[in-house]
Amino acid sequence: MNFQQLDNNDQKLIEAAKEVLLKNYDPVRHTVGAAVICSTGNIYTGINIEACGYGPCAEPIAIGAAFTNGEREIIAITAVCKKDDGFLVLSPCGNCRQLLMDYSPNAMVLFSYEGKVFKTQARNLLPGAYISDFASV
Repeated sequence: MNFQQLDNNDQKLIEAAKEVLLKNYDPVRHTVGAAVICSTGNIYTGINIEACGYGPCAEPIAIGAAFTNGEREIIAITAVCKKDDGFLVLSPCGNCRQLLMDYSPNAMVLFSYEGKVFKTQARNLLPGAYISDFASV
């Protein structure tokens, strides 16, 4: 897999995810913050929503915020959680990887691997992915 090092724009994205989490953190209901940057340069954020049945992850909330505001091209995405006195960049779950394959397979995903943060295209995180009829691949 082609892992790339982060740049200054990636750090801004991580900071936006941290900021939304700090604003909304609840140790039971809101433990993850996400941020996406779109081709326009706009950044949109979201937090996870815990519920008794199913609560969406932070990533689809951030993607939904972008799409609600007319964006259609996600350039990069990341998610973070609180860890001890700092933050940890998270790898997306399987559902979020599929969502990215359906909507933004070329988007760069910032993720943790062996204790370090890298980025790669969403398509690289789900080899052999199911491709739906509405996917933008």
